[in-house]
Amino acid sequence: MTPEQLALRDAVRSLLDKHSDVRAAIETPHGYDKAVWARLCDIGVLPIPERHGGSGATRAETHVALGELGRTLTPSPLLASTIAAEALLTLDDERSGPLLRRIADGAIATLAWPWDNDQSSLDGVHRYVLDGDLAEILLVSDGEHLYEVDPEQPGVSREHTPTMDQARRLATVRLTNAEATRLGRWSPEIRDIALAALCAEQVGATARALELTVEHTRTRVQFGRPIGSFQALKHRMADMHVLVETARSAAEAATDEVSAAVAKVYCSEAFFKVAAEMVQLHGGIAITWEHDAHLYLKRAHGSGQLFGSPAVHLERLRAKI
Repeated sequence: MTPEQLALRDAVRSLLDKHSDVRAAIETPHGYDKAVWARLCDIGVLPIPERHGGSGATRAETHVALGELGRTLTPSPLLASTIAAEALLTLDDERSGPLLRRIADGAIATLAWPWDNDQSSLDGVHRYVLDGDLAEILLVSDGEHLYEVDPEQPGVSREHTPTMDQARRLATVRLTNAEATRLGRWSPEIRDIALAALCAEQVGATARALELTVEHTRTRVQFGRPIGSFQALKHRMADMHVLVETARSAAEAATDEVSAAVAKVYCSEAFFKVAAEMVQLHGGIAITWEHDAHLYLKRAHGSGQLFGSPAVHLERLRAKI
């Protein structure tokens, strides 16, 4: 990281360490802490240029912030708003500028796009839309063009979708003869940008799962010794460390269609393996509501399926060979 990115990481981490309460956030009607979201926007973590009212953060800075949110599993609209902003940045300033300024000011934006099916029309059901029931700015793609749809109009129905990962807000959006404003051509690279952003979040969560496991094995005593001193557990944690660092490398290399698909497959599988080991090495306490281990396992399950499962992206990679 550059010195500026390290400073950003420290600022976001300090904010989340002091103010993030995952369980309290998911119990609210909207599922996230509005004060924490406002502070993140003030820090300037969205990839919006200064000419549109943003801080000028690049994609790399946003990934740093997403990694920190993944680290604490803090519920936040950042991933959804980031993807929506990236889609708008592929358009000319005249059409995208006003929407980007609203996002920079903290308006929640989301993008409904056909990542999980072959939908080719606006009308119909859009599933698994990030923060889709909360978004003030709703962008929709039919695979050819990008549209803005007023989420408050009669032709739009939005319903929160309960998921295993309670810290991730998803929704089902139904459009029935909804009025839509065409903004421009849909850019296929948005899928790859979304995958890279998700991978950055996954790496942050994977690394934290390992940290918590190491801390536990240093303090949990069996047979008069910390369990982390047993050779068999050292081997398992060494394997976890390798998964974390290789996932980090894959995520940082996700810059095009192939590398983004590779990163999605590898980061998803690495996260699940590390989270599963975290539960095993914590023992019975890991499945209690009070401990965080089960939250990481749930996030690993959910993020592994988001934007397409590893099997989907492996098939894409096979088609490229």
